[in-house]
Amino acid sequence: MSNEELIAFVKKNPIGIVCGVLSLALFGGWYYRSGDVPEKEADLAQKQAEGERYALNLTAALQLKEQVDSLAVANKEVEARLVHANKLGPNLQFFFKLESETGVKLTDPRQSPLAAPRKDAAKSAYTPVVFSVILSGDFAQVLNFLRRLESGAHYCRVLSATCSVASERSQPLNVNLTLELLGVP
Repeated sequence: MSNEELIAFVKKNPIGIVCGVLSLALFGGWYYRSGDVPEKEADLAQKQAEGERYALNLTAALQLKEQVDSLAVANKEVEARLVHANKLGPNLQFFFKLESETGVKLTDPRQSPLAAPRKDAAKSAYTPVVFSVILSGDFAQVLNFLRRLESGAHYCRVLSATCSVASERSQPLNVNLTLELLGVP
């Protein structure tokens, strides 16, 4: 086919030629853009997940101020119940106050030195402050002391308790306690 025949063919069928060229251009554009579809779908999925996360954050944030305030109040309550490991006087005063309230006799309240934290121990803002307390009193007084210790001003955990009774029933109970109060270093 020569150039003159080609030009004559185009002049005879202009609509068909334009439609064919347009079809080829559209097919080329579709083929070029179809390579971006998986990438665009992944981008769309990511943006939808981000939008859902934002929507959940907005619904959760409705009461955020009240929740922060309640956490601040709870944190202040916890801080008020902590002992300070380096303040021996106020720490022992707690036990003397319990002694006067319950009627037991404290013979040897002693704060143990802070143990060095283990290397594999998790970092914490709190530390246990260990006390050894020897007390004597009748059964009701000792139980009252333990109950007040348990529900007292500080968080307490009894590590060990040893109770010894004299052969005579009229003699008081002797109790040796090792306990921890939650504190800050």
